[in-house]
Amino acid sequence: MRQSGEINDTIECPLCCGAGKLKRTEILDRLGVKDFARVAQLSAEEAFRLLTQKHNHDQQGVWSRFDIELAKRTAEIRERHKDELHSAQSDRDDLTRRVEDCLREVAQLRERNQELESEMSKAARRGKLEEISFEEEARTWAGIAVSEKLPKNGDYVLAFRDPGGAPLEPAILVDNKDKATVTEGDIRKLIRDVKERRSPVGVIVAREESQLRQVDRERRWGQEDGVWVLRTTRHWLPRDLEVLKPVFERMRTEGPNFLQRNSALAEEVRRTFVDFDAVENELKRAAKAIDVASGLTAKYRTRLQTLCDNAASPRVAPTSERNGGIPRTIGA
Repeated sequence: MRQSGEINDTIECPLCCGAGKLKRTEILDRLGVKDFARVAQLSAEEAFRLLTQKHNHDQQGVWSRFDIELAKRTAEIRERHKDELHSAQSDRDDLTRRVEDCLREVAQLRERNQELESEMSKAARRGKLEEISFEEEARTWAGIAVSEKLPKNGDYVLAFRDPGGAPLEPAILVDNKDKATVTEGDIRKLIRDVKERRSPVGVIVAREESQLRQVDRERRWGQEDGVWVLRTTRHWLPRDLEVLKPVFERMRTEGPNFLQRNSALAEEVRRTFVDFDAVENELKRAAKAIDVASGLTAKYRTRLQTLCDNAASPRVAPTSERNGGIPRTIGA
Protein backbone atom coordinates (compact mmCIF):
# COMPACT_ATOMS: atom_id res chain seq x y z
CA MET A 1 0.00 0.00 0.00
CA ARG A 2 1.11 3.40 -0.80
CA GLN A 3 1.75 5.69 2.00
CA SER A 4 -0.77 8.33 2.44
CA GLY A 5 0.16 11.72 1.14
CA GLU A 6 2.16 10.33 -1.89
CA ILE A 7 1.08 11.36 -5.40
CA ASN A 8 0.77 8.51 -8.03
CA ASP A 9 2.34 9.74 -11.37
CA THR A 10 1.41 6.56 -13.25
CA ILE A 11 -1.94 6.59 -14.95
CA GLU A 12 -3.54 4.54 -17.68
CA CYS A 13 -3.34 5.81 -21.23
CA PRO A 14 -6.66 7.50 -21.90
CA LEU A 15 -6.34 6.64 -25.61
CA CYS A 16 -5.62 2.94 -25.62
CA CYS A 17 -6.55 2.19 -22.02
CA GLY A 18 -3.21 0.52 -21.52
CA ALA A 19 -3.55 -1.82 -24.47
CA GLY A 20 -0.42 -0.34 -26.25
CA LYS A 21 -1.70 -1.12 -29.76
CA LEU A 22 -2.06 2.37 -31.26
CA LYS A 23 0.30 3.53 -33.91
CA ARG A 24 2.16 6.74 -33.64
CA THR A 25 0.11 8.33 -36.39
CA GLU A 26 -3.16 7.33 -34.71
CA ILE A 27 -2.02 8.80 -31.39
CA LEU A 28 -1.01 12.05 -33.07
CA ASP A 29 -4.23 12.06 -35.06
CA ARG A 30 -6.38 11.56 -31.86
CA LEU A 31 -4.44 14.31 -30.25
CA GLY A 32 -5.15 16.57 -33.19
CA VAL A 33 -1.43 16.90 -33.98
CA LYS A 34 -0.10 16.24 -37.49
CA ASP A 35 3.04 14.13 -38.11
CA PHE A 36 5.11 16.86 -39.71
CA ALA A 37 8.15 14.58 -40.09
CA ARG A 38 6.11 12.06 -42.03
CA VAL A 39 4.53 14.76 -44.14
CA ALA A 40 7.97 16.20 -44.86
CA GLN A 41 9.30 12.77 -45.83
CA LEU A 42 6.38 12.10 -48.14
CA SER A 43 6.69 15.54 -49.65
CA ALA A 44 10.40 15.02 -50.26
CA GLU A 45 9.80 11.62 -51.86
CA GLU A 46 7.12 13.04 -54.08
CA ALA A 47 9.39 15.93 -55.01
CA PHE A 48 12.20 13.55 -55.93
CA ARG A 49 9.78 11.37 -57.90
CA LEU A 50 8.49 14.34 -59.85
CA LEU A 51 12.02 15.63 -60.38
CA THR A 52 13.20 12.23 -61.58
CA GLN A 53 10.18 11.92 -63.87
CA LYS A 54 10.87 15.35 -65.33
CA HIS A 55 14.57 14.55 -65.73
CA ASN A 56 13.79 11.28 -67.50
CA HIS A 57 11.29 13.01 -69.73
CA ASP A 58 13.78 15.76 -70.55
CA GLN A 59 16.48 13.16 -71.14
CA GLN A 60 14.25 11.23 -73.50
CA GLY A 61 13.48 14.43 -75.31
CA VAL A 62 17.17 15.26 -75.59
CA TRP A 63 17.97 11.79 -77.00
CA SER A 64 15.05 12.05 -79.39
CA ARG A 65 16.30 15.39 -80.64
CA PHE A 66 19.83 13.92 -80.83
CA ASP A 67 18.61 10.95 -82.90
CA ILE A 68 16.70 13.28 -85.21
CA GLU A 69 19.69 15.58 -85.59
CA LEU A 70 22.03 12.62 -86.09
CA ALA A 71 19.79 11.18 -88.80
CA LYS A 72 19.58 14.60 -90.43
CA ARG A 73 23.35 15.15 -90.35
CA THR A 74 23.98 11.60 -91.56
CA ALA A 75 21.61 12.09 -94.46
CA GLU A 76 23.34 15.38 -95.32
CA ILE A 77 26.79 13.75 -95.13
CA ARG A 78 25.60 10.75 -97.19
CA GLU A 79 24.12 13.08 -99.78
CA ARG A 80 27.23 15.23 -99.83
CA HIS A 81 29.56 12.24 -100.16
CA LYS A 82 27.32 10.07 -102.30
CA ASP A 83 29.62 10.41 -105.29
CA GLU A 84 32.63 9.68 -103.12
CA LEU A 85 30.91 6.60 -101.70
CA HIS A 86 30.03 5.46 -105.20
CA SER A 87 33.61 6.02 -106.28
CA ALA A 88 34.87 4.20 -103.20
CA GLN A 89 32.53 1.32 -103.99
CA SER A 90 33.85 1.23 -107.54
CA ASP A 91 37.40 1.39 -106.26
CA ARG A 92 36.68 -1.48 -103.91
CA ASP A 93 35.24 -3.51 -106.76
CA ASP A 94 38.28 -2.69 -108.90
CA LEU A 95 40.57 -3.62 -106.04
CA THR A 96 38.72 -6.89 -105.59
CA ARG A 97 39.11 -7.66 -109.28
CA ARG A 98 42.78 -6.75 -109.16
CA VAL A 99 43.31 -8.99 -106.15
CA GLU A 100 41.54 -11.83 -107.96
CA ASP A 101 43.65 -11.21 -111.09
CA CYS A 102 46.81 -11.14 -108.98
CA LEU A 103 45.85 -14.38 -107.30
CA ARG A 104 45.25 -15.99 -110.69
CA GLU A 105 48.59 -14.70 -111.95
CA VAL A 106 50.31 -16.00 -108.82
CA ALA A 107 48.73 -19.41 -109.36
CA GLN A 108 49.82 -19.39 -113.01
CA LEU A 109 53.32 -18.25 -112.07
CA ARG A 110 53.51 -20.95 -109.40
CA GLU A 111 52.45 -23.55 -111.95
CA ARG A 112 54.92 -22.16 -114.51
CA ASN A 113 57.64 -22.14 -111.87
CA GLN A 114 56.99 -25.80 -111.14
CA GLU A 115 57.21 -26.56 -114.85
CA LEU A 116 60.48 -24.63 -115.10
CA GLU A 117 61.87 -26.40 -112.06
CA SER A 118 60.96 -29.71 -113.66
CA GLU A 119 62.58 -28.68 -116.94
CA MET A 120 65.68 -27.42 -115.13
CA SER A 121 65.88 -30.68 -113.22
CA LYS A 122 65.65 -32.60 -116.49
CA ALA A 123 68.26 -30.33 -118.07
CA ALA A 124 70.56 -30.81 -115.08
CA ARG A 125 70.22 -34.58 -115.31
CA ARG A 126 70.75 -34.42 -119.08
CA GLY A 127 73.78 -32.16 -118.59
CA LYS A 128 75.21 -34.56 -116.01
CA LEU A 129 74.79 -37.49 -118.39
CA GLU A 130 76.36 -35.40 -121.16
CA GLU A 131 79.40 -34.67 -119.00
CA ILE A 132 79.84 -38.32 -118.02
CA SER A 133 79.44 -39.41 -121.64
CA PHE A 134 82.03 -36.82 -122.75
CA GLU A 135 84.55 -37.99 -120.16
CA GLU A 136 84.18 -41.63 -121.22
CA GLU A 137 84.64 -40.69 -124.87
CA ALA A 138 87.56 -38.30 -124.29
CA ARG A 139 89.53 -40.95 -122.39
CA THR A 140 89.60 -43.03 -125.58
CA TRP A 141 91.38 -40.29 -127.59
CA ALA A 142 95.05 -41.06 -128.17
CA GLY A 143 97.54 -38.58 -126.75
CA ILE A 144 94.91 -36.63 -124.74
CA ALA A 145 94.82 -36.35 -120.93
CA VAL A 146 91.44 -35.74 -119.25
CA SER A 147 91.04 -34.47 -115.69
CA GLU A 148 88.41 -35.62 -113.21
CA LYS A 149 85.08 -33.79 -113.21
CA LEU A 150 85.70 -30.25 -111.97
CA PRO A 151 83.57 -29.09 -108.99
CA LYS A 152 83.21 -25.62 -110.52
CA ASN A 153 84.55 -23.27 -113.22
CA GLY A 154 84.06 -25.68 -116.10
CA ASP A 155 83.62 -29.42 -116.60
CA TYR A 156 87.04 -30.85 -117.52
CA VAL A 157 90.60 -29.86 -118.33
CA LEU A 158 92.15 -31.41 -121.45
CA ALA A 159 95.81 -31.44 -122.40
CA PHE A 160 98.11 -33.19 -124.86
CA ARG A 161 100.46 -35.83 -123.40
CA ASP A 162 104.20 -35.99 -123.82
CA PRO A 163 105.85 -39.32 -124.73
CA GLY A 164 106.00 -40.18 -121.05
CA GLY A 165 102.26 -39.59 -120.60
CA ALA A 166 102.53 -36.35 -118.58
CA PRO A 167 100.07 -33.55 -119.56
CA LEU A 168 101.54 -30.62 -121.47
CA GLU A 169 100.71 -26.94 -121.50
CA PRO A 170 98.47 -25.23 -122.34
CA ALA A 171 95.64 -26.60 -120.22
CA ILE A 172 92.36 -26.50 -122.17
CA LEU A 173 89.19 -25.85 -120.17
CA VAL A 174 86.11 -27.67 -121.56
CA ASP A 175 82.45 -26.78 -120.90
CA ASN A 176 79.82 -29.20 -122.27
CA LYS A 177 76.41 -27.91 -123.42
CA ASP A 178 73.43 -30.00 -124.45
CA LYS A 179 70.68 -27.44 -124.97
CA ALA A 180 68.59 -25.99 -127.78
CA THR A 181 71.06 -23.19 -128.54
CA VAL A 182 74.39 -22.09 -127.14
CA THR A 183 73.97 -18.50 -125.90
CA GLU A 184 76.28 -15.54 -125.48
CA GLY A 185 75.92 -16.00 -121.73
CA ASP A 186 77.46 -19.47 -122.07
CA ILE A 187 80.45 -17.95 -123.88
CA ARG A 188 80.90 -15.24 -121.24
CA LYS A 189 80.75 -17.82 -118.45
CA LEU A 190 83.40 -19.93 -120.22
CA ILE A 191 85.67 -16.88 -120.47
CA ARG A 192 85.24 -16.14 -116.75
CA ASP A 193 85.99 -19.76 -115.86
CA VAL A 194 89.11 -19.79 -118.06
CA LYS A 195 90.39 -16.66 -116.33
CA GLU A 196 89.68 -18.17 -112.93
CA ARG A 197 91.84 -21.18 -113.83
CA ARG A 198 94.48 -19.02 -115.52
CA SER A 199 94.26 -21.01 -118.73
CA PRO A 200 94.69 -19.37 -122.17
CA VAL A 201 92.22 -21.62 -124.03
CA GLY A 202 88.55 -22.49 -123.46
CA VAL A 203 86.37 -24.88 -125.45
CA ILE A 204 82.58 -24.93 -125.48
CA VAL A 205 81.35 -28.30 -126.74
CA ALA A 206 77.80 -28.64 -128.08
CA ARG A 207 76.16 -32.01 -128.53
CA GLU A 208 75.04 -31.36 -132.11
CA GLU A 209 76.01 -28.86 -134.82
CA SER A 210 72.45 -27.49 -134.83
CA GLN A 211 72.96 -26.25 -131.24
CA LEU A 212 75.61 -23.78 -132.42
CA ARG A 213 74.48 -20.38 -133.61
CA GLN A 214 75.39 -19.05 -137.06
CA VAL A 215 77.94 -16.70 -135.48
CA ASP A 216 79.48 -19.68 -133.65
CA ARG A 217 79.85 -21.66 -136.88
CA GLU A 218 81.33 -18.67 -138.72
CA ARG A 219 83.86 -17.88 -135.97
CA ARG A 220 84.66 -21.18 -134.32
CA TRP A 221 88.14 -20.05 -133.25
CA GLY A 222 89.01 -16.59 -132.00
CA GLN A 223 90.17 -14.45 -129.11
CA GLU A 224 87.67 -12.78 -126.81
CA ASP A 225 88.64 -10.65 -123.83
CA GLY A 226 92.17 -12.07 -123.84
CA VAL A 227 91.03 -15.73 -124.03
CA TRP A 228 91.19 -18.04 -127.05
CA VAL A 229 87.80 -19.70 -127.48
CA LEU A 230 86.97 -22.75 -129.61
CA ARG A 231 83.33 -23.43 -130.45
CA THR A 232 82.88 -27.04 -131.47
CA THR A 233 80.81 -30.23 -131.16
CA ARG A 234 81.43 -33.69 -129.75
CA HIS A 235 81.99 -34.96 -133.29
CA TRP A 236 84.34 -32.13 -134.34
CA LEU A 237 86.47 -31.81 -131.18
CA PRO A 238 89.03 -34.63 -131.84
CA ARG A 239 89.67 -33.27 -135.36
CA ASP A 240 89.84 -29.67 -134.07
CA LEU A 241 92.43 -30.64 -131.44
CA GLU A 242 94.61 -32.21 -134.12
CA VAL A 243 94.35 -29.02 -136.19
CA LEU A 244 95.32 -26.87 -133.19
CA LYS A 245 98.10 -29.16 -131.96
CA PRO A 246 100.90 -27.23 -133.76
CA VAL A 247 99.44 -23.97 -132.47
CA PHE A 248 99.46 -25.28 -128.89
CA GLU A 249 103.09 -26.41 -129.32
CA ARG A 250 104.05 -22.90 -130.39
CA MET A 251 102.12 -21.49 -127.44
CA ARG A 252 104.05 -23.79 -125.14
CA THR A 253 107.42 -22.67 -126.50
CA GLU A 254 106.72 -19.01 -127.32
CA GLY A 255 104.02 -18.19 -124.76
CA PRO A 256 100.23 -17.74 -124.84
CA ASN A 257 100.60 -14.46 -126.79
CA PHE A 258 102.02 -16.31 -129.80
CA LEU A 259 98.82 -15.98 -131.84
CA GLN A 260 98.35 -12.37 -130.80
CA ARG A 261 101.69 -11.59 -132.39
CA ASN A 262 100.68 -13.56 -135.49
CA SER A 263 97.21 -12.30 -136.36
CA ALA A 264 97.48 -13.63 -139.92
CA LEU A 265 98.08 -17.15 -138.62
CA ALA A 266 95.14 -16.84 -136.21
CA GLU A 267 92.89 -15.77 -139.11
CA GLU A 268 94.18 -18.67 -141.20
CA VAL A 269 93.31 -21.09 -138.36
CA ARG A 270 89.80 -19.63 -138.21
CA ARG A 271 89.35 -20.06 -141.99
CA THR A 272 90.72 -23.59 -141.76
CA PHE A 273 87.93 -24.59 -139.40
CA VAL A 274 85.33 -23.02 -141.70
CA ASP A 275 86.79 -24.87 -144.69
CA PHE A 276 86.90 -28.16 -142.81
CA ASP A 277 83.25 -27.77 -141.81
CA ALA A 278 82.29 -26.97 -145.41
CA VAL A 279 84.17 -30.03 -146.68
CA GLU A 280 82.53 -32.22 -144.07
CA ASN A 281 79.09 -30.91 -145.02
CA GLU A 282 79.85 -31.67 -148.67
CA LEU A 283 80.98 -35.14 -147.68
CA LYS A 284 77.77 -35.61 -145.75
CA ARG A 285 75.74 -34.57 -148.79
CA ALA A 286 77.83 -36.82 -151.01
CA ALA A 287 77.38 -39.73 -148.62
CA LYS A 288 73.66 -39.07 -148.59
CA ALA A 289 73.60 -38.94 -152.39
CA ILE A 290 75.54 -42.22 -152.55
CA ASP A 291 73.07 -43.80 -150.14
CA VAL A 292 70.18 -42.57 -152.27
CA ALA A 293 71.84 -43.83 -155.46
CA SER A 294 72.54 -47.19 -153.84
CA GLY A 295 68.93 -47.46 -152.77
CA LEU A 296 67.67 -46.54 -156.24
CA THR A 297 70.10 -48.99 -157.84
CA ALA A 298 68.86 -51.81 -155.65
CA LYS A 299 65.26 -50.80 -156.33
CA TYR A 300 65.64 -50.71 -160.13
CA ARG A 301 67.74 -53.88 -160.14
CA THR A 302 64.84 -55.63 -158.44
CA ARG A 303 62.36 -54.19 -160.95
CA LEU A 304 64.50 -55.19 -163.93
CA GLN A 305 64.93 -58.67 -162.53
CA THR A 306 61.16 -58.96 -162.19
CA LEU A 307 60.62 -57.75 -165.80
CA CYS A 308 63.21 -60.19 -167.10
CA ASP A 309 61.62 -63.07 -165.21
CA ASN A 310 58.20 -62.18 -166.61
CA ALA A 311 59.53 -61.84 -170.17
CA ALA A 312 61.29 -65.24 -170.11
CA SER A 313 58.24 -67.29 -169.00
CA PRO A 314 55.91 -68.66 -171.86
CA ARG A 315 52.33 -67.49 -172.02
CA VAL A 316 49.44 -69.64 -173.44
CA ALA A 317 47.43 -68.10 -176.38
CA PRO A 318 43.63 -67.87 -176.20
CA THR A 319 41.50 -70.87 -177.32
CA SER A 320 40.38 -69.14 -180.57
CA GLU A 321 44.02 -68.99 -181.73
CA ARG A 322 44.64 -72.70 -181.29
CA ASN A 323 45.37 -74.62 -184.52
CA GLY A 324 44.14 -78.13 -184.79
CA GLY A 325 43.79 -78.46 -181.09
CA ILE A 326 47.49 -77.73 -180.64
CA PRO A 327 47.98 -74.62 -178.51
CA ARG A 328 50.36 -71.92 -179.74
CA THR A 329 52.62 -70.13 -177.38
CA ILE A 330 53.71 -66.55 -177.69
CA GLY A 331 57.38 -66.00 -177.87
CA ALA A 332 58.05 -69.71 -178.54
